[in-house]
Amino acid sequence: MTERRPRLLVVDDESGILDSLRILLRNHGFDVLAAQGGRAGLDALAEHGPDIVLSDIKMPKVTGIDILRAARERDAELPVILMTAQAELQSAIQAVNQGAFYYIQKPFANDDLVAICRRAAEYRALRSENRELKSEIRRRDRSTSVQPVGGAGRFVEVLRLAEQVGRTESTVLIQGESGTGKEVIARYIHELSQRSDGPFLSINCGALPESLLESELFGHVKGSFTGAVRDKQGLFAAARGGTFFLDEIAEIPPSTQVKLLRVLQEREILPVGATEAVPVDVRVIAATNRDLDEEIRAARFRSDLYYRLNVIALHLPPLRERREDIPLLAENFLQRVATARSEGVKRLSPAAFDALRVYDWPGNVRELENALERAVVLTAGQEIDVAALPERIVAPPPQPLTGERAARNPTLEIIERAYIMWVLQAEGGNKTRAAEVLGIDPSTLYRKLAKYESELPVLRS
Repeated sequence: MTERRPRLLVVDDESGILDSLRILLRNHGFDVLAAQGGRAGLDALAEHGPDIVLSDIKMPKVTGIDILRAARERDAELPVILMTAQAELQSAIQAVNQGAFYYIQKPFANDDLVAICRRAAEYRALRSENRELKSEIRRRDRSTSVQPVGGAGRFVEVLRLAEQVGRTESTVLIQGESGTGKEVIARYIHELSQRSDGPFLSINCGALPESLLESELFGHVKGSFTGAVRDKQGLFAAARGGTFFLDEIAEIPPSTQVKLLRVLQEREILPVGATEAVPVDVRVIAATNRDLDEEIRAARFRSDLYYRLNVIALHLPPLRERREDIPLLAENFLQRVATARSEGVKRLSPAAFDALRVYDWPGNVRELENALERAVVLTAGQEIDVAALPERIVAPPPQPLTGERAARNPTLEIIERAYIMWVLQAEGGNKTRAAEVLGIDPSTLYRKLAKYESELPVLRS
């Protein structure tokens, strides 16, 4: 089998130089793509995905530095060689510091250029081989808490896209209902990335008030507000060299959205109370269970921030749309619980399995995991019977309240209230467990319950 020739993109604004380089490099074993001008170079970079980029540094409008930035955004390991005249030598040196593979000064000898391109090809091949070996080792050794589980068509598509974007530096937006496993996918992308040796940090943006959220995200300086007795490093800075997962991104208040937009645009943060910005090197993955298009129309979420976050979009299907994965997930969760409890793996009875299969799982994968953990704890033998499952899974849904039953078209608020009360009852009044099943923060559940209590006289009338 013939070995594939390295694909090399040459970018220059002079057609004569392009023709000469095309002939030279083809004769030395490269598959050469030529782009005249920086704009054409950006288009070719996006369309063809070259193994190596060779670009002139000084071109009108779109320069070699712009080509370098676009290449590193697409693939941090893509080697970029810059051709520079004496006058741009300082710019070339700075570009190397920013990640360029090499620079060669004009006029240059053909043999020198070919040697540099061959070294770049060897570097690319070696990094690619190392990445594939590293990914394969991770696939084998990654713990079950990180490895996504499922074989349903739509879920497999999500995994394939996650694996494809894992090696890039692109920002990712994960959308899906609560409990579908958005953080699991975020960790999976991190483990497949070149940042896997760095930290993976996460925050639930809806769990903190605005003042504390900004301090957690960006840090603060001593004396910036009451209680700030020392400097504090924010999570963006703490995640340097790794990945920062922003869960429930739609919960961020408007003023903080502006500051987050600055981080994504400028790659720097301004700690609360500080006057000097701090550069950050972190990949951002965001997630939400809300429809951000609707949030934008309602003026609750900035459209410019949405477009910055939505570079790569992943949509996780709910569990009711991937029922064929229930056996795989159940087996995985039962194995995990058995390992944690240092006991044998328990199995589901046919009746229990049928109950899992037909239930609609409004709490998705998280609800399934919680239900099986509960069933294991309540089962003395090795077979989990249907009686060990939560009542909401095996019993028909409760009848609506008398006043609500008469309404032919109950409102979404009435439906939500009835479901929350049902889950709370099924969990024996345990609000923390109920919040986990519902996929909401406990503070949100407390607010809703307080509201329902205040409305009781109205409901009873």
